Amino acid sequence: MPDIIKDPVQNPPGAQEIGFDKAAHPNCAEILWQNLARNPGARALTGFAGNLTYAELIAQAAQWGNAFTAQGLAPGDRIALFLDDTPSFPAAFFGATRAGFVPVLLNTQTPPDLLAYYLSDSAAPLAVTEPHYASRFPADTRLVTDHTAYISGQPTTLDPAPTGPDDMAFWMYSSGSTGRPKGIVHLHHDMAYSQQSFAAHLLKLRPDDICFSVPKAYFAYGFGNSFTFPFAVGACTLLMPDAPKPDAVLDMIEAHKPTVFFGLPTLYTALTNAPGVESRDLSSLRQCMSAAEILSEDVASRWKSLTGLSPIEGLGSTEMLHVYLSNTATDMRHGAAGKRVPGYEIELREGGVMFVRGHSSAPLYWNRPDKTAETMQGDWINTGDRFEEREGFYYFQGRADDLVKVSGQWVWPLEVERALNEHPEVHESAVLAHELPDRRTTLSALVSLRSGPGDDGAVKMLQDHVKATLMPHKYPRRIHFVTDLPKTGTGKIDRQAVKSLLQGNENNIA
Repeated sequence: MPDIIKDPVQNPPGAQEIGFDKAAHPNCAEILWQNLARNPGARALTGFAGNLTYAELIAQAAQWGNAFTAQGLAPGDRIALFLDDTPSFPAAFFGATRAGFVPVLLNTQTPPDLLAYYLSDSAAPLAVTEPHYASRFPADTRLVTDHTAYISGQPTTLDPAPTGPDDMAFWMYSSGSTGRPKGIVHLHHDMAYSQQSFAAHLLKLRPDDICFSVPKAYFAYGFGNSFTFPFAVGACTLLMPDAPKPDAVLDMIEAHKPTVFFGLPTLYTALTNAPGVESRDLSSLRQCMSAAEILSEDVASRWKSLTGLSPIEGLGSTEMLHVYLSNTATDMRHGAAGKRVPGYEIELREGGVMFVRGHSSAPLYWNRPDKTAETMQGDWINTGDRFEEREGFYYFQGRADDLVKVSGQWVWPLEVERALNEHPEVHESAVLAHELPDRRTTLSALVSLRSGPGDDGAVKMLQDHVKATLMPHKYPRRIHFVTDLPKTGTGKIDRQAVKSLLQGNENNIA
């Protein structure tokens, strides 16, 4: 395996704060395997596919690991996982890592050309996928689509490979919203660190919890919610392989009674707007999390009226594996990403750009030394995000490179976007810089209204609202209306797609 030196500082202050010893975590599959002695008969997975106990899931994981070994793969070989949220996903993942292989978690919405890039970049000699995705792969890909046949007859026990805490464990890819997607490498001790920091101190799962993460497990946020944190305490994970349409999500909650729910602002918005949601039984929930983007006060209030629970907002990244800023149920501020999670250090440097340090940080981007040098600066991750800190809470101010000058004065598009989103007629919006024909820079907005298509009157209404809420020069000169804003696979607004929609459309410029 490549010799990756993860942390020049062996025990940074964050690790000391939570009593973390990375040497105690040479293989991340122990997070699952520990349940064989602790609670083998407890339910590990549930959903429409049925239930699996920990003993059954671990046996399947062992069969996957043995099957990979039998295929002649070498230690450290990558294995592409292009899987829905079904029992095969955790079984294949933990079987691979325990056997010393490196799963590469891939978004199932990936188109064929980008998928081919991932396979080439990772040099994965094998891919595990569902039969209905097989046509997306290059013809020469070595595919596993019949999962039952692949592991049939393999032993149900598996000793851990001689990995170390700083060996590669698994990869995820960045969204590519700012350029070519980057392979984000995580190491064997990273999962345990996210558990001992965020989950142990703030999430505080119990063995009797049923966790339901609508964000999929191939994303860092969903991965921790569905696999790391429940398995670490012997709780149960509710898996939903289908598209997260509001009615389907509500059906899952009513049918399977999860206690801890993980979503995104776009999901909470969709759920609170779902027809008939007021009559749905959501009483099983005891805790709800939100991450990635800011949740509007209106949506948070409507969700609380339905469940009695305010979504707890946090912020993380794939590079850090999970959440490093978070509110709590008893200490939250609307609009804030939260306070520093124990185990992580935060510094706001020039311009308020946030740097974060903790033992779960990725050491590099695969084959991208230029981007690695920009982001991984010693022990610190340069997030590229601007924040303000008030009373220990951090408030997102936009990307470090988003500042634009309008009428000779600096403006952050995010503050204009927030102002638009607070208007009662606005469902959601995105605001980007726009260059006018005379080369002046101004702002453009893509807006989805609650009442349907917009017109010139709606444009003026929203422009007047921004002028009254902020400074007059900050209003968006161009507003383009759509039914729904484009989203990435993680449910975030797709800024690149927004830019494409606005580009060349010169309507509604004032």
